[in-house]
Amino acid sequence: MVREVQEKDLNGLLELYLHLHEESVPEYTEHLRNTWQTIIADENHHIIVKEVDGKLISSCVCVIIPNLTRGIRPYAFVENVVTHEEYRGKGYATECLNYAKALAKKANCYKMMLLTGSKKESTLKFYERAGYNSSDKTAFIQWLE
Repeated sequence: MVREVQEKDLNGLLELYLHLHEESVPEYTEHLRNTWQTIIADENHHIIVKEVDGKLISSCVCVIIPNLTRGIRPYAFVENVVTHEEYRGKGYATECLNYAKALAKKANCYKMMLLTGSKKESTLKFYERAGYNSSDKTAFIQWLE
C-alpha cells in the first residue's frame, strides 16, 4: 500500500533512512519530536511511504511550494527517495514517485524538481523512466554547516 506517512510511522521511517545515507537512527530528542510535529502538521509537506507486511520499505518526500510566478502556480520538490536494499527493483519507489506526481497535479503545480547525489547510471535512468530529465535546468548546491 502506498500512502502518506502517519505520526506513528516515525521509527519505521527513520530506520528506512538508514538505506538512504544516514548512518544511525537519531536520538529521540525534543528537537526530533518538534521537527516531526512540524512536518506532520504542514499541509504542503508530504512524506509518501510504501508499506509491505506492516513495514515501511520505500519512501519519498514531496513538498509543494507556493509561488508567485507561472500564473501563481506552485511547484513540487521531491527529496529523500529511498527503498530498503532488500526490496529494490520491484517498482516500489516508482509507486511513491507516482503518488507524489498525483499530489503535485492535484495542487496544480507547474513542475516537479528532484535532485540526486547519485552518479550511478542505473539511478539516473530510473529517474528518467519516472519522467524526470536532467537537461532543462542546472542544479547548484551550497552546503551549510
